[in-house]
Amino acid sequence: MVTIRCGELTFPNIQAIIFDKDGTLEDSQTFLRELGQKRSRLIDAQIPGIGEPLLMAFGIQGDSLDPTGLMAVGSRRENEIAAAAYVAETGRGWLESVAIAHNAFEDADRYLKRAGTSPLFTGSLEVLKTLSDAGLKLGILSAATTEEVKAFVERHQLRDYIQLEMGVNEGPSKPDPALFLQACQLLDVEPGATLMVGDAAGDIEMGHRAGAAGCIGICWENPAAAHLEAADVAIAQLDEIQILAA
Repeated sequence: MVTIRCGELTFPNIQAIIFDKDGTLEDSQTFLRELGQKRSRLIDAQIPGIGEPLLMAFGIQGDSLDPTGLMAVGSRRENEIAAAAYVAETGRGWLESVAIAHNAFEDADRYLKRAGTSPLFTGSLEVLKTLSDAGLKLGILSAATTEEVKAFVERHQLRDYIQLEMGVNEGPSKPDPALFLQACQLLDVEPGATLMVGDAAGDIEMGHRAGAAGCIGICWENPAAAHLEAADVAIAQLDEIQILAA
C-alpha cells in the first residue's frame, strides 16, 4: 500500500494507478489532428462537401484539436460510426455509409504510420519508474485500440513499469465503469485502492462511477481546464503525483 499526495489531497492505501494514454502520457494532439484531417479528406474525395462538417464533428478547427471532442476522447469505433452517420445524411444506405467510413479510416492509417510521431510528455517516463519502484501496479486504459496501446508501450519501452495494456476494440467505451472494473480485475486490485489519471471528462466520470479511490485530471500546462472540474484534483504535469509513504 502506498500513500499518494496530489496537490492538497492525500490518497492513502493505494495499490494501483491506471492512466489514460492520449493526452495523458502521450503528446498525441498533433497526430490525432492530422489523422482526423486525413480521414475527412479521404471521405470528402468520394462525397464532395462533407469534409468540413466531418472536421467539426471530430473536434478539429484549423490547427486546434478540442480536448473534449470526438477525436480526442472517442474510440475508433465511435469515430467511424459518427463519420458513417454524416455519410448517410447524403442519402446513401447505412451499410454503404459504414463501408465508406471504414475504408477511409483504414486508408488514413496506411498514410499516417503512428510509430515515432507522438512523444511521451516530458517527465512521464521518470514518474512511471518512480511509481513502479514504490511497488504500485500501473496500467493503461485507453479509448484507443488494445493494439495501439501495446504498440505505444513497446515504442516507448515501458514494459518494465506497465502491467496492464488495455484499449477499446468492441463493447463498452469510456465512461462506462465496466472498463475500469475490468482493468482493476486484471491488475488484481480493488477499485477503492486504485487511482484514475486522465485528461478527459470521460476518464473522470468512469473512475467515479466505478468507485475509484480518486480521479486525477491532467491538462498539461492548464490544470484549470473546465472539462476537468469533476476531478478530485487537477494537475498540469505528472510529477505532481507524489509518494508520501510506501
